[in-house]
Amino acid sequence: MRPRQSAPSSPTTIPALAVAVLAISGSGPMIAYAAAPALAIAFWRNAMATGALAPVALLRRRGELVALVAGPARREGLFCLLAGVALAGHFATWVPSTKLTTVAAATALGATQPVWQGLIAIGQGRRLPRLTWWGIGVAVAGAMVATGADVGVSGRAVFGDVLAITGGLAAAVYTALGERARVTTSTTAYTAVCYAVCALLLLAICLIWRVPLAGFPATAWLALVALTLGPQLLGHSLFSFALRRVSATTISVLILLEVPGATVIAWLWLGQAPRGAAWLGLAMLVAGVAIVVLAADRSLTRDLGANVPP
Repeated sequence: MRPRQSAPSSPTTIPALAVAVLAISGSGPMIAYAAAPALAIAFWRNAMATGALAPVALLRRRGELVALVAGPARREGLFCLLAGVALAGHFATWVPSTKLTTVAAATALGATQPVWQGLIAIGQGRRLPRLTWWGIGVAVAGAMVATGADVGVSGRAVFGDVLAITGGLAAAVYTALGERARVTTSTTAYTAVCYAVCALLLLAICLIWRVPLAGFPATAWLALVALTLGPQLLGHSLFSFALRRVSATTISVLILLEVPGATVIAWLWLGQAPRGAAWLGLAMLVAGVAIVVLAADRSLTRDLGANVPP
């Protein structure tokens, strides 16, 4: 099934995307602040989000959940399941990459998500405007300049670089699958299933690798709660909400705005002042995002105009 053309944005789409970008911008600084293993952080933010969403989904979307498992919406249910697997793959590869290579390299290589998203769109039979590719290129280059990526040459660093790229690919697959699932699935049902699957897989990984899941200081638990409420429930969930109205490619580029947002938060909160060259990279990133959004708007306007009866 070919993905549907994104519907015109509702009045709530732009505010939702703005809140989502602000929410995920706090993810990196909070992870750096939390005194807990990276994979444990990934597990708990998904487990806590599942605990918050599951009662609501069971109460308000029980019929929809049944349809996703054993009813007419089993196809969408499969997309929800696979999206959870892809999200777990993203967390299980990108988060450890920050420990094996430099954080800058991991951030920049993970920022290749829009490139993978564009290739996935082509594989789905969609043709991206040339302006979109220009915007993706400028945004990704800006992310690399902003983070000062320096791909490592040691075996350990190279493995970390590979994990970071894999994390970017997994994030693109997660967003593409979410776009398919959200054709008919509500945000509540989709996120509840996706986060539950992700949490279960990350729990299995933590148990196999004997990653401690408890014994953290109180400040770490506060950071985990903040990660769940902000980046997870607001950030990821609002991006999933927007997938019914905005293409996966545009969403993946907008997610790059996390880089300047995280930079400012880390500067004000953790005292990590950005390098001088970072400001050029951040400007390039924002310009690239603007180009992609402009290209998407032109494409939607053209498609709507073509459908106007003579």
